[in-house]
Amino acid sequence: MSRRRLLTGGALGVGGAVAGAAAGVAATAAGHRSPAPAPVDPGAATTVGTDVVPFHGPRQAGIATDPQAHAAFVAFTLHRGVDRAALGRLMRLLTDDAVRLAQGRAPLADTEPELAVLPARLTITFGFGPDLYAAAGRDDRRPPSVTELPVFGIDRLQPAWSGGDLLLQICADDPLTVTHAQRMLVKDARPFATVRWVQRGFRRSRGAQADGHTQRNVMGQLDGTANPRPGTAAFERSVWTGDGPDWLRDGSTLVLRRIRAELETWDKLGRTDKELAVGRRLDTGAPLSGRHEQDEPDFSALDEAGLPVMPDFAHVTRARVMDDRLKILRRPYNYDGAPDPAGRADSGLIFAAYQADITRQYLPIQRRLAERDLLNDWITPIGSAVFAIPPGCGPDGWIGEQVLG
Repeated sequence: MSRRRLLTGGALGVGGAVAGAAAGVAATAAGHRSPAPAPVDPGAATTVGTDVVPFHGPRQAGIATDPQAHAAFVAFTLHRGVDRAALGRLMRLLTDDAVRLAQGRAPLADTEPELAVLPARLTITFGFGPDLYAAAGRDDRRPPSVTELPVFGIDRLQPAWSGGDLLLQICADDPLTVTHAQRMLVKDARPFATVRWVQRGFRRSRGAQADGHTQRNVMGQLDGTANPRPGTAAFERSVWTGDGPDWLRDGSTLVLRRIRAELETWDKLGRTDKELAVGRRLDTGAPLSGRHEQDEPDFSALDEAGLPVMPDFAHVTRARVMDDRLKILRRPYNYDGAPDPAGRADSGLIFAAYQADITRQYLPIQRRLAERDLLNDWITPIGSAVFAIPPGCGPDGWIGEQVLG
């Protein structure tokens, strides 16, 4: 029997041949071992390839982690009839895969184990969509703010990029590592769910800039200057759920938006107009009222004509949040598809926003931006999804056990 067969027996029924995935892992390890991967040549591998981000802990990795260069966001739709017991088997299986891959070890029954040996800071972060809680009969454990977002006037949402019951955020500094991890996880999820969409994104390659440097998007803007910084009290309050029952504590919530950049019309703007729309200088990222990226914008400053230096409807002005508890963590990735036959770009941003509470933090910002943001003429949201990020787990646990156990 294959590993997946052992682990997913009875996936679509209440009574299965296997009580849980843990039994399947043990049976598979005893009776069907994956081929051992070839050892990594220490003279060929670099720290970029061999660096490991620990998987286990009270919180999932991939949020406070310094963003890796490559990402795949994979959303699934659960098969009809998948219930809490089946979801428990699925999450045990995927957690086992993720633990091994993050350590640079091949999952059981991986037929290409050599592709797993360079984790390159691989993180696999799991998110639960609203309907997963309903399928599990655990809607009482769904964070209240994890519900479908209202449709904003600027939205042109496409089903191909929206919704989802289960999310995998797969990030690493090497694209082959991301690709292999995605394939392993999708194969093992197949008996339980179908792939709804995949969004692949990228940032600057690791080493091109110092860790922690604010990244640029495809429109040339520095993106994420106002982020709360990991390790600070502001980050703790704004990103993580600090109290409540165990299925909420040390979790977070994610809003994922696919935002198309209207580059053909953006290119026609002069540099001054681009900076007025954003509210920051393109070269340094400094607010128009300052000189350096981290300068606090002065929204009361006036120019010689008595007009606000920071335009009232600039993106920075509309997105500002003064209370640290209400800030969001922007962890975005660029995307770039094939141009159309006329050469028009298919590029934009996979906007990933983490916060403790979507209703209290993300929605007020997005409402202000949708109402009147100068940048709206050059960006179009075409995808939208929300997910709860459950807490992490220890070596003897699995992701989602607080919700599904």
